[in-house]
Amino acid sequence: MDAFYASVEQMDNPELKGKPLAVGGSEARGVVAAASYEARKFGVRSAMSGVQAKRNCPDLIFVRPRFDRYKEISNKIRKIFLDYTDLVEPLSLDEAYLDVTQNKKGNPSASLIAQEIRKRIFDEVGLTASAGISVNKFVAKIASDYNKPNGQKTVTPDEVEGFLEALEIKKFYGIGKVTKEKMYQHGIFTGKDLKSKTKEYLEQHFGKSGLFYYAIVRGIHNSEVKPNRISKSVAAEHTFYQNLTSEIFMVEKLERIAAELEKRLKKYHISGKTVTLKIKYSDFTTQTRSKTLPYFISDKGLLLETAKELLYQERMKDSVRLLGISLNNLNTEVKKTIVVQLRFEF
Repeated sequence: MDAFYASVEQMDNPELKGKPLAVGGSEARGVVAAASYEARKFGVRSAMSGVQAKRNCPDLIFVRPRFDRYKEISNKIRKIFLDYTDLVEPLSLDEAYLDVTQNKKGNPSASLIAQEIRKRIFDEVGLTASAGISVNKFVAKIASDYNKPNGQKTVTPDEVEGFLEALEIKKFYGIGKVTKEKMYQHGIFTGKDLKSKTKEYLEQHFGKSGLFYYAIVRGIHNSEVKPNRISKSVAAEHTFYQNLTSEIFMVEKLERIAAELEKRLKKYHISGKTVTLKIKYSDFTTQTRSKTLPYFISDKGLLLETAKELLYQERMKDSVRLLGISLNNLNTEVKKTIVVQLRFEF
């Protein structure tokens, strides 16, 4: 979907159409969860502080997120997907992989199917979507950003290697800021540069990930579309209106976060062994502390007890703007897909 949260807000409130909009945050506090394309022209983007966003775009309008509404719209869109294939793997409320090799419409053209789905989303929901079409998930994901907003890009089998060779390395899905900088240090700026490195060289300098990079730049990615993708972790977190400076106040907030996390775990009958405490400081640096227990838990009391232990593990280096608790190393009996959009206090 194109700027999904912001587009929903503009659809529901016509007065916001055509105006720079940020979902979440505020002029004084919080973090931008999504930005309209009008706001993006000014450099406003998700995960940016509300203060910086307003500095970039003085006319920026802030609206509070409505996750129930976004989920409602997401479900409508997913129903459209299921008219074409049951092989739908959601990544989030606004993104999914579809395998249309064998599809319910008997249409041999994936490009035409994508075009039809995008038209239906616009006609039935009122929002625009973009699509990437190719031989595997990796290339399709990259292609989906190529002609945004409201466009699509097809990379045919014989175009894959040339497409990836010409691509800037920072646009490779899965290569983040740290890896990008490391690749730059090794003279890797494009897919062609990456392809010139041997498997041994990439493994030596990037570990097991080097083998992955060696394969993907050649268009090799054999991950199937998994409609029942099992979540590796479940989390809850809150951003605070005022920075917290005392562990006493932090414990109070952690109680609420643990209760919210317990509710999500109970809903899907999930338990896990590894508790991770996430701390974001006022300077926007993030720290995580984890502990693995010898047994599975899902109870808020045990979650809180472990989170408190991690909290007191070492002194805070600064005031805290966000706290979160996540649980992973989950019980393997779970067969249900979990798509959880975290709620933030903006």
